[in-house]
Amino acid sequence: MNQLKVKAFELRQVVLDMIVRSGGGHIGGDFSVMETLVALYYNQMNISPENMDDKDRDYFVMSKGHSVESYYAVLADRGFFSTEQVVNEFSTFGSKFIGHPNNKLPGIEMNSGSLGHGLPVCIGIALANRMDGRKNRVYTVMGDGELAEGSVWEGFMAAGHYKLANLCAVVDCNGLQISGTTEQVMNHTKLADQIRSFGWHVTDADGNDIDKMIAAFEEAKTVSDRPTCIIAHTVKGFGGGALMENQAAWHHHVPTKEEYDQITAELKARKEAAEHE
Repeated sequence: MNQLKVKAFELRQVVLDMIVRSGGGHIGGDFSVMETLVALYYNQMNISPENMDDKDRDYFVMSKGHSVESYYAVLADRGFFSTEQVVNEFSTFGSKFIGHPNNKLPGIEMNSGSLGHGLPVCIGIALANRMDGRKNRVYTVMGDGELAEGSVWEGFMAAGHYKLANLCAVVDCNGLQISGTTEQVMNHTKLADQIRSFGWHVTDADGNDIDKMIAAFEEAKTVSDRPTCIIAHTVKGFGGGALMENQAAWHHHVPTKEEYDQITAELKARKEAAEHE
């Protein structure tokens, strides 16, 4: 587990380099969601460059597509393409590494980023896989601000109705979105109860703790009669220190040279602390 904790901070550095080099990106949400992606791609999902066309693979959709930099960093490290390529080409003219997931790239199931689409699409995939008798699983990650989209709640209703036990949704609850706090913009303080009312199994986890996220994913696998939603309580900008953490302005802020150096030092310190846990 320590290796995965270290990995999460190493990949945040890749994200930081991508955003500074390109001059754009959504760094706050990238940093909050990293442990979820690391837990999925290094511990939970049956997906690799070798089996990405196998119908029995697990499926993943990054519904909060504006956090694509973290997604690209993980896919690159897993071997779907090279880290050097994505760092050098992200958001450059003519590049396939655009600012939202692009299914012209290996390992990406669908274009996303128009919020509210990931869960409904994953419901279709999960339902089709179950009809075909497949035992694979389907995962999606949404943002808490994304929950203002009505299609998300239609999705919760449909998945509960069809009792899609092969479906697991994660809500990255960092409490902040582009226009302020989620509490101010569209309050959902009783989120777990709301999702349960649609027939889901719901569990809460510390979304910036690899151990807790893996435990939540393992719990989801034991639920055989309904879909599971993991409410991952995270810190926007996690790992970037006081400069970034819980700061709405870092939703898509591009660090200055001084800020880059400060964040890099913070990531290095946290990586070293994880190495010695």
